[in-house]
Amino acid sequence: MLKYPFMLLDDTSLSKLLGHGTYKFVDLTFDEASAIMNLHSEEDMICCLTNNAIEDIIYDYLGIDKKNFEHKEPALMEVGQDGLVFRLYETPSETQPVIRTAYGNEAKKIKNIYVYCELVSRTE
Repeated sequence: MLKYPFMLLDDTSLSKLLGHGTYKFVDLTFDEASAIMNLHSEEDMICCLTNNAIEDIIYDYLGIDKKNFEHKEPALMEVGQDGLVFRLYETPSETQPVIRTAYGNEAKKIKNIYVYCELVSRTE
């Protein structure tokens, strides 16, 4: 059991933590993020994601086994505590194709959404 739980964060939950302390960020590949998540047990992790779609990204696109995390509002990150941040990067779509949804609605592509991962550690 870890002294402090490993946190799963997104942009919104991370912003709630950054008001206090000093943090170090390290960019991760998807393989590294997957290895870190698979290293920890469900009991050692808490999910502080505010964007529910990110959990789908974690499982469907990063190939991480589905876990049943405890969900909590982010509070304070302790010195020595680590977390994995799933960040969204959005760009405007260069093309705006129009499609029909499964329900028959007309829909237009307006942006591209990318995800990247970082390891965050509170150092002070």
